[in-house]
Amino acid sequence: MSSQLSYTHGTSDTALLGDTIGANLDRAVAAWPDREALVDVPSGRRWTYARFAADVDELAYALLASGIAKGDRVGIWAVNCPEWVLVQYATARIGAIMVNINPAYRTHEVEYVLNQAGISLLFASLSHKTSDYRAMVEQVRGKCPRLRESVFIGDPSWEALIARGTPAAFEELSCDEPINIQYTSGTTGFPKGATLSHHNILNNGYFVGESIAYDEQDRICIPVPFYHCFGMVMGNLAATSHGACMVIPAPSFDPTATLSAVQQERCTSLYGVPTMFIAELNLPDFASYDLSSLRTGIMAGSPCPVEVMKRVVAEMHMAEVSICYGMTETSPVSLQTRMDDDLEHRTGTVGRVLPHIEVKIVDPATGATRPRGTAGELCTRGYSVMLGYWNEPEKTAEAVDAGRWMHTGDLATMREDGYVEIVGRIKDMIIRGGENIYPREIEEFLYAHPKIADVQVVGVPHERYGEEVLACVIPRDATDPLTLEELRAFCEGQLAHYKIPSVLRILGSFPMTVSGKVRKVELRERFAAGSSTP
Repeated sequence: MSSQLSYTHGTSDTALLGDTIGANLDRAVAAWPDREALVDVPSGRRWTYARFAADVDELAYALLASGIAKGDRVGIWAVNCPEWVLVQYATARIGAIMVNINPAYRTHEVEYVLNQAGISLLFASLSHKTSDYRAMVEQVRGKCPRLRESVFIGDPSWEALIARGTPAAFEELSCDEPINIQYTSGTTGFPKGATLSHHNILNNGYFVGESIAYDEQDRICIPVPFYHCFGMVMGNLAATSHGACMVIPAPSFDPTATLSAVQQERCTSLYGVPTMFIAELNLPDFASYDLSSLRTGIMAGSPCPVEVMKRVVAEMHMAEVSICYGMTETSPVSLQTRMDDDLEHRTGTVGRVLPHIEVKIVDPATGATRPRGTAGELCTRGYSVMLGYWNEPEKTAEAVDAGRWMHTGDLATMREDGYVEIVGRIKDMIIRGGENIYPREIEEFLYAHPKIADVQVVGVPHERYGEEVLACVIPRDATDPLTLEELRAFCEGQLAHYKIPSVLRILGSFPMTVSGKVRKVELRERFAAGSSTP
């Protein structure tokens, strides 16, 4: 056991930005007025930095004319589109608080968010897939007394709003004021609104971009949702703080549209969660796309399997791809791999601490900092920690302690070199007969099985052991699925007996959140009944 404690902090010669988002955009426009800022591949629309800033200001004037003032909440319930980005920067320009609403939400959840945040103006898509947003807004309007107006993207109501605006002076803002509320998908109860400032998210986007050496030559393909930090902070704010271009491949994730956009727009960077990269690599015509313009990108949201990372580097030309770890409450990124890290560090760890941030790993029971190499709860502190959960001081106090450390709920270990491995969620840990089992370790091992395309491991109830290990597998070939006997034989002698899955379920797909994370809680619930064997 190491005598060194699991604590580290990010030093840097690069200072934190003291700008507001609007001031930072002005600097980008002054430096690169004619460079492309935003490209929407589906519609073919393009913005230079000068035009983008002009359209941002036009929308900001319209919001002011509509009675939106600093601190007022403006909701956005929409799929990825240029208007989403304009709303992001226009609300920041006037100091209104943009409230991100998950496009997958239904009426019950939207009603809760509209009321909990006190939203007075809502921007929404007209429709997407099976969602008719206009009809859902009509359903909840009477139950949301603070909601004064709804504006639909691609509808005359958008033009009518813009027409109201007349140039006016923008109020001077502080970078520490709240600018964004993002609802974190609670697995129990209602979601909580993480409240973030200019300083939180602008600096996080900037330093994530610094870590992969963004400059004005970069073109970032963003297939991840804007409503989440991955899209609007690591994507949009990383781009505009470096003069890079934001490329929207589709309203929501589509592997074909993503690779087509990379090829057409000569993107240098591509984002995604591992399941997105798996979907792209598994396209039947994957080899036909010219991805030679790529050099980097970000994979985040869940751990990356080794085999997937090897293919991303070799076949997608992303030699400088980076792994990021974070959470909405920390704006989001705390840890990131660097461009020259080896394959093992990119797949075995989630990187090392970013500049100006502290991380430590503590005993969940006592709060004491653990020695390096031993598991505990990951905590983070610094400029990136949220202002709090909107109007929920008790829940804020549960997550952020008196020392301003954010408790992540993730189990992790810190290596001697300061790199951090995520072992699992505290609530995902399987306890079988008194043994602590971390699903990530088993999943990593099973990815090497030739019949397995994707795998998730969860704990389900067992009469004798408390829990048993269930492997949910998507087979490479549906006509030749894996058997439990084959799976167990593969593990025999490689994994401790208590880690070997005792139950196997073959699935066609996993239940996912809209941001591309597997809903393990749903897998546990689905297979909890009837799984136990005495």
